[in-house]
Amino acid sequence: MTDRTTPPIRDRVDDLLARLTLPEKIGLLHQWQTPVPRLGLPGFRTGTEALHGVAWLGPATVFPQAIGLASSWNPDLVRAVGDAVGVEVRAKHHTDPQRVGLNVWAPVVNPLRDPRWGRNEEGWSEDPWLTGRLATAYAQGLRGGHPQRLRTAPTVKHFLGYNNETDRATTSSDLPPRVLHEYELPAFRAPLAADAAVAAMAAYNLVDGVPAHLSPLIDGELRRWAPGEVLVVGDAGAVSNIAGVQGHLPDHVDGFAAALRAGIDSFTEDDTDSAPTRRHLTEALGRGLITESDVDRAVRRVLTVRLRLGDLDPPHTDPYAQTGPEVIDCPAHRDLAREAARQSIVLLRNRGLLPLAPDLRIAVLGPLADTVHTDWYSGTLPYAISTLAGLAERLPTITTHPGADRIALRVGDRYVGCTDDAEGGPLTVGDDPASFDVFDWSRDTIALRAVGNGRHVGVDDDGALVNDRSGPGGWVVRETFQFDPLPDGTVLLRHLATDRYVTVDQDGRLRVDGDDRQAGTGFGIDLVTDGAARAAELAAAADVAVVTLGNHPMVNGRETEDRLDLALPARQEAMLRAVHAANPRTVLVVTSSYPYALGWAQQQLPAVLWSAHGGQEHGRALTEVLLGDVDPGGRLTQTWYADTADLPDLLDYDVIGADSTYLYYRGEPLYPFGHGLSYAEFDYRDLRLSATTVSVGEEVEVSVDVTNTSDRPGVEVVQLYTRQRRSRVKQPLRQLRDFARIVLSPGERRTVTLRLRSAELSWWDAEAGSFVVEDATHTVLVGRSATDVRLVGAVAVRGEPLTPPARPHATSGVR
Repeated sequence: MTDRTTPPIRDRVDDLLARLTLPEKIGLLHQWQTPVPRLGLPGFRTGTEALHGVAWLGPATVFPQAIGLASSWNPDLVRAVGDAVGVEVRAKHHTDPQRVGLNVWAPVVNPLRDPRWGRNEEGWSEDPWLTGRLATAYAQGLRGGHPQRLRTAPTVKHFLGYNNETDRATTSSDLPPRVLHEYELPAFRAPLAADAAVAAMAAYNLVDGVPAHLSPLIDGELRRWAPGEVLVVGDAGAVSNIAGVQGHLPDHVDGFAAALRAGIDSFTEDDTDSAPTRRHLTEALGRGLITESDVDRAVRRVLTVRLRLGDLDPPHTDPYAQTGPEVIDCPAHRDLAREAARQSIVLLRNRGLLPLAPDLRIAVLGPLADTVHTDWYSGTLPYAISTLAGLAERLPTITTHPGADRIALRVGDRYVGCTDDAEGGPLTVGDDPASFDVFDWSRDTIALRAVGNGRHVGVDDDGALVNDRSGPGGWVVRETFQFDPLPDGTVLLRHLATDRYVTVDQDGRLRVDGDDRQAGTGFGIDLVTDGAARAAELAAAADVAVVTLGNHPMVNGRETEDRLDLALPARQEAMLRAVHAANPRTVLVVTSSYPYALGWAQQQLPAVLWSAHGGQEHGRALTEVLLGDVDPGGRLTQTWYADTADLPDLLDYDVIGADSTYLYYRGEPLYPFGHGLSYAEFDYRDLRLSATTVSVGEEVEVSVDVTNTSDRPGVEVVQLYTRQRRSRVKQPLRQLRDFARIVLSPGERRTVTLRLRSAELSWWDAEAGSFVVEDATHTVLVGRSATDVRLVGAVAVRGEPLTPPARPHATSGVR
């Protein structure tokens, strides 16, 4: 519903700007905007997290991580998930409008250049075009389908060149012109150009030596793509970095002023306290570093988004006013969460073991067997169906073990103990031993879970070890440790968050008081249960072993922490090998935020599946795939490399020069971009092009007949790539141009038509400062992945001549 008597937004913004005082305007430039009661302006906040569900605001439907949603290759599904998340944001906003803002900070559109990036799970793909298409779909769902009103205001992030957590505030992402225009910018452009996203967030890093919050690209590129105003928000604390750790300007007044001039409209600083931001900007006005017109420009963008959200309109004009709390985790959203989890599962390898028969004895093993992990940007799970729970609902005979060693800790002849009460308590040395399960989250990072109450060991604010945690979590993870061996066979227990060693105080309590190794207490380890051996025993007694391995999303690969390699956690892989030795009929289920190097598993195991952390319905969805109720329709949106040595330096952003991503990688990947198997078999025939020669701006229809040649229905993702045969610059080895996700019944044949847009066969000419399409022939490749090509054709594009630009004549020295 809209009020036809309401003036256009531009006129309303002009009116408000004319009536606001300068201090009132400055009060609108912070994340928590100051209300202006005399004009009817309520408080407003930016920044509700909505990456794959509403986060940090209590129970809400938890969908698969973004990298999992992307693996569906299904924009319609992704848009439906965005729609559900947008509805739940609105419902929570109506319940608590001051705390729940309608500016949502999603989607993340940084292309996934390097799988070691700690925030890998937040992105969509290493391909910028696919990232843009899927992120646009998600943002369209978030914003809603009303022609005038926004349900929420989606924010693309993080602009620009942001793919490392290591020293993220002080490192520079150096982007050659072609990498900037062909690889980094397109993913941001797509959702903004479609008016799906209406805001953007600047990144922590520097770009070509300039803080991203001061980048001329904010106004020079980002803002010119959108049909309307684009609100640009700062990342948390990032504007303070300009005169802080980045040392780019002498003081915060200079830094805040420069950010406003560069195009930052909303300052995410000092949590809810807007006073420092208002003080810095007011002083900047006094120094002449900014003008009132600079303030007005930013306030105009703020107010435009607020008016599009209906923030200043009477409730009867709000098309989303009736969205109530009953939509949160409603039955329809639960069904959608399961469907999204189903479609995100990728079958990496299958030598006939899958799907499983329903009458088998199954051993469900591994650290992820009976848990559903959430990440930093997940909502609170309303419920959780683990792999074990999902299989137990369907199969009569299930055994299980986490595959973790169970240990007791000694100090001399006394043992570490703790309470078995559910609320937990301090760890102390005494006569009564407690047992702890040891979980390996890679690179010798362990978590200890007390067997008595099932709670993890963490460190409280006073430095005492307590068994009262649900697991590793929080901005600072206080539940992870490392065993440091000593020559006498004991170990030091190092607390990773504080980099201090565990000691035993005079009252027998364990504390993180040791500043160095000499101060730490040596602990003896008594093995109570060998986790790998016990898992192998259960596997040997079962018909099939399902081994669930992967990462904990809050440990070793998360915001603030990159991975150093692609290896599986050592204890997890040792357990997997022991299980396979005991029962060759072993299925590996990897649940992770990122790719692993799974060379041994790919060579030795009959079946391997992968999914991102799948949210509340993960276990049921996985069960349906394992039992063959649904076909594994997921496909990889990243290259899975065979070894860390295949990757360039983490800070090398030149994907062209470094031969990185599927576009340029010349090696043999473990699993290629676009890879994913079906339980069905498909035949590709009769490639047809609507034209074999086209001019720039014309489209070619690429048609192919795909037949399901098996006796069961199957999902196929038909993928179209091209390769330019000759060019005066280095070209991608292959590049995704279109795709179609289809479902075929047994024996069904369908003609799939894909579109090749000749204007997109361009590259950035730095000398001309524009994109150019060369006069060249392009190989057309249609298949099941970037390297599994089934049919090949060619199209000639009439463009600019291939001849290199003329070189300047040498001077003779005669004047």
